[in-house]
Amino acid sequence: MSESTTTNTPKPSSSVKLVLLGEAAVGKSSLVLRFVNNDFQENKEPTIGAAFLTQKCSLPTRTIKFEIWDTAGQERFASLAPMYYRNAQAALVVYDVTKPSSLTKAKHWVAELQRQASPGIVIALVGNKLDLTNDGNEASGEPQADGEQQPPAATADGDDAAGEPQEEQDATPGDARKVSTREASSYADEEGLLFFETSAKTGVNVVEVFTAIANAIPESSLKSGRGAGAGTGQTTLGGGRPAEDSRVNLGDRSTATAKEGCAC
Repeated sequence: MSESTTTNTPKPSSSVKLVLLGEAAVGKSSLVLRFVNNDFQENKEPTIGAAFLTQKCSLPTRTIKFEIWDTAGQERFASLAPMYYRNAQAALVVYDVTKPSSLTKAKHWVAELQRQASPGIVIALVGNKLDLTNDGNEASGEPQADGEQQPPAATADGDDAAGEPQEEQDATPGDARKVSTREASSYADEEGLLFFETSAKTGVNVVEVFTAIANAIPESSLKSGRGAGAGTGQTTLGGGRPAEDSRVNLGDRSTATAKEGCAC
């Protein structure tokens, strides 16, 4: 009888505010769409302002409800981003593995979070668009976290013998990769970040990113009960009225405040 009671006891539930940051067109919204709806849109329109979504992640000992702020990547909105990462317990900083400048921008976001975000915020550096690389179709789905790297192999990500010219690796036929796994992984390791390479298109490592973040959130920073957006239901992204209703104009602070208080 006691066993039955234990089985029926619901796991504790905690809300986690998570923000996505990164240059425009790196696939932030596509990652969220894949995580929330298990969907992908080939020609996704750029996020204008921000979008708010929720999704649950079930861990062995508790349920994490992510309150996700997907911010616009356009430069004109960058100065308004702090009101979205304020009090966030986690952040996904996304770059495009085919675009080196997006990693540079990602590093700027990481530095800003380390200076201005909440102490102890969990940051994951995410290299998206793995499907455009030679090793994208061969990805096993195993997460690369805390600076882990794939074993050296004859791939085009620059992870073979040191001293090989990166230009030769980038020129491999059929491979659009311009940022090596080694470069990004080493940086993440130095900064104490989680690190993953993902494909929102194929779904590789997307769920693993959010699961790793959920596991990495310190118990002391978890908030239980009903925080912002902790009601019932789920806001969806990607077409239709729900996505439109979840969008926030970053230029209208009063609208943003109202949305954050009653998102669901």
